[in-house]
Amino acid sequence: MSVIAVANRPAPSNRTRRAVFWTIGLLPLVVASVIIVAPVLWTVSSSLRTPAQSYTLPPEWLPIHPFWGNYQTVFTTVPYGRYVLNSAIVCIGVLAGQLVTAGLGGYAFARLNFPGKGLLFALIMATLMIPLQATIIPVFELISKLHLNDTLISLIVPAWATPFGVFLLRQYFMGLPHELEEAAVLDGATIWQVFWRIYLPLGLPGFAILAILTFNGTWNDYFRPLIFLTSQQNFTVPLGVVTLFGYLGTGSISVVLAGVVLSLLVVLAVYLIGQRYLIEGLTAGSLKS
Repeated sequence: MSVIAVANRPAPSNRTRRAVFWTIGLLPLVVASVIIVAPVLWTVSSSLRTPAQSYTLPPEWLPIHPFWGNYQTVFTTVPYGRYVLNSAIVCIGVLAGQLVTAGLGGYAFARLNFPGKGLLFALIMATLMIPLQATIIPVFELISKLHLNDTLISLIVPAWATPFGVFLLRQYFMGLPHELEEAAVLDGATIWQVFWRIYLPLGLPGFAILAILTFNGTWNDYFRPLIFLTSQQNFTVPLGVVTLFGYLGTGSISVVLAGVVLSLLVVLAVYLIGQRYLIEGLTAGSLKS
């Protein structure tokens, strides 16, 4: 009887199937979102507490009486404005250099033919497997011989070469129509004119992706400033946030997290400004026929 009952059971409707599909598909996304967003919310919440309230048990996600004085303490404890300015100078310098080198390199590997092109591109891609820590000693020696230690230039110039940027823009340029280049060449355009007037404007979404990723990585970089910078007046934001901990960690954790929140606001603002180009660049490949 049980077998007959199962056989006579009606098949699930399309609506039920869609509900099950969306439940199974959305559940991992909800879990991943909670894992990603929860630490950020906790950081913002803890930055609005007094130091004593930061260690209360059970923890409170929403402080009953927000204490905004931690943000003021950030600027009175350390020259935080100077750190932001230094980070902005480094980010702009690195960004400008990487856009130029990656744009020209990506276009050359995508559209030009020259001897050893495949081998050279393979060598550039191989450098992606070399960690930064493996090359920091020779870079430090070179910076020392050039007497650029404890300067912002030591953080800018070595970061201009970007194999990831070359690969990213090469793939983007390869997805653009070849007919545009052929028509421009027939009209007498040079290689530089083809790049400047055709592929550079069409490649703006790809440049936007590289710009956002580069800015985010440079702004949050802690390792290289720790190696090259010694004067507090040259510190970037990550080093400045660490100084908020005080000697032997005697600083207020709420003040430290307030500095972290302030640094996150800059990255969030850059993402919101370039969000449209970022979406265009990520979806451009799927829209091409």
